[in-house]
Amino acid sequence: MGIAVADAAAGSGAEVILVLGPANIRPANSNVKVIDVVDAESMANECISRFPESDIAILAAAVADFTPEHFEDKKIKKRDDGLILRLKPTTDIAERLGKMKKPGQFLAGFALETDNEVKNAVAKLKRKNLDLIVLNSLRDEGSGFGYDTNKITMIDRNNNIYKFELKSKEEVAADIIAKIASMINTPE
Repeated sequence: MGIAVADAAAGSGAEVILVLGPANIRPANSNVKVIDVVDAESMANECISRFPESDIAILAAAVADFTPEHFEDKKIKKRDDGLILRLKPTTDIAERLGKMKKPGQFLAGFALETDNEVKNAVAKLKRKNLDLIVLNSLRDEGSGFGYDTNKITMIDRNNNIYKFELKSKEEVAADIIAKIASMINTPE
């Protein structure tokens, strides 16, 4: 979804920098500048360092919430006593950018939910100081990971809810960019 949003934003005339984790596809729009990262920490560092100079940030990556406390540089051999893997939280990029956000900046995020979808998305919108949240439900057939289609609900900072039918990811991205454009061009 992030690549489709980057393509749609560039297609609307925006200067776009895409911080992209490991992916087997690339933006179609050659005007999208891609910054490749390999893990949650490098993505957080790139986003945090670039955000102060950004007008709009759209956080579409499904970044892991946890990472191993300790990394091994070789194979861990099988043991009869099992293995305990300790995890530590990754940097919450949306939360960090929400705390850094200055007047005039726009911050949009995504929420992938499985239950109490709208309630959880609204809570995330508020907690992370977002202007817009794009809700995906794992309950919606044909949407989310592994599909060329998506079905979303957008919720803005005023708790207005906008539901969309199943569409191609390119059409969904165009809807997201159009919604952001309408929000930044309409004073409250």
